[in-house]
Amino acid sequence: MEELPLQMLQVGSGSDGREIAVRRRNGRAPGLFWLGGYRSDMAGSKAMALDGFGARRGLAVTRFDYSGHGLSGGDFLAGTISRWLEEALAVFAGTEGEQVVVGSSMGGWLALLLNRALRQRGERRVRALILIAPAVDMTEDLMRATFTRRELRALAEQGLVEQPSDYSDEPYPITAGLIEDGVQHLMFGRGIETGCPVTILQGAKDKDVPQAHALKLVQHLLTDPVTFTLIPDGDHRLSREADLRLLEGALERAVEA
Repeated sequence: MEELPLQMLQVGSGSDGREIAVRRRNGRAPGLFWLGGYRSDMAGSKAMALDGFGARRGLAVTRFDYSGHGLSGGDFLAGTISRWLEEALAVFAGTEGEQVVVGSSMGGWLALLLNRALRQRGERRVRALILIAPAVDMTEDLMRATFTRRELRALAEQGLVEQPSDYSDEPYPITAGLIEDGVQHLMFGRGIETGCPVTILQGAKDKDVPQAHALKLVQHLLTDPVTFTLIPDGDHRLSREADLRLLEGALERAVEA
């Protein structure tokens, strides 16, 4: 499959400005809009499976890297949910027609926040949400709440916690800025209304976003149709061929609904 041209989108101004790397595939609506996870990029297997699905069906596809990720500019350690949501909204503004928004891990949280922000503006172009191991409220429930006393001390004194990663030789840096900013975006504790169908794909062996966390999200989706698929032997990545076929099936249903 051919590599799509790289576009650079300026988001923010002055010292807050950063260039966001975007790849757009031309096609018909509904388009497919990808939101990746923490420290992932738009060249990952799930993002590329999404792009391949769109190419085969003549659908528009939008992928991008958050600031500090992949081909985008900006400092990763300056990243916050507010910052990455601003970038997602800016990239989404370049799409046309209805969109199926697909979010993986942190991208699942950002997908819900993006949809809420659009609905608050009176813009209802999200046709469906597909959330893969959605890490909703991750800064609170999956980060701060799991920190050891030593990590909490490091966060308070140094502004940074480094945790080992199963996916990289380098530790995951988590900043106090990310944790503190996340508080204003927490979604649990009240009903979540999306105004569209929601599909959740969740691995039962996911250590990063446990299935109980995904089920907690289901309990908050009170007014919209939800399809929850648990993959018994699936881990957090859900990037095996069988997992990608499940994703493509969810895309097919969202597009044809």
